Amino acid sequence: VQLQASGGGLVQAGGSLRLSCATSGRTGILYAMGWFRQAPGREREFVGGVSRNGGKSYVDDSLKGRFTIARDNAENTVYLQMRSLKPEDTAVYVCAAGVPNYMTDVTYVYDYWGRGTQVTVSS
Repeated sequence: VQLQASGGGLVQAGGSLRLSCATSGRTGILYAMGWFRQAPGREREFVGGVSRNGGKSYVDDSLKGRFTIARDNAENTVYLQMRSLKPEDTAVYVCAAGVPNYMTDVTYVYDYWGRGTQVTVSS
């Protein structure tokens, strides 16, 4: 399974971005998927995840109300919609796959990782 995140960029505080994670082939639909982010000097943190069929999703409590995760298996793509962005959301965002549970927040459990996309929020 190959993953490729895209959609990052520079945005002003209060703005929105939608990140995409494209999976190669149909094997991507076999797994729940997660989004993580890593800011400079900080550990990678779990943003949230989505189940295999996209019917269930989870976002970290600190991000609820601003971030949502969705999945379109017909397009082999997972989305991270981010609203009301803050400067502290600045990070490299990475998608991952290979877990059975969409709420898995432990990095070493994930088998597949994509290359991240940079999100920078200016104040």
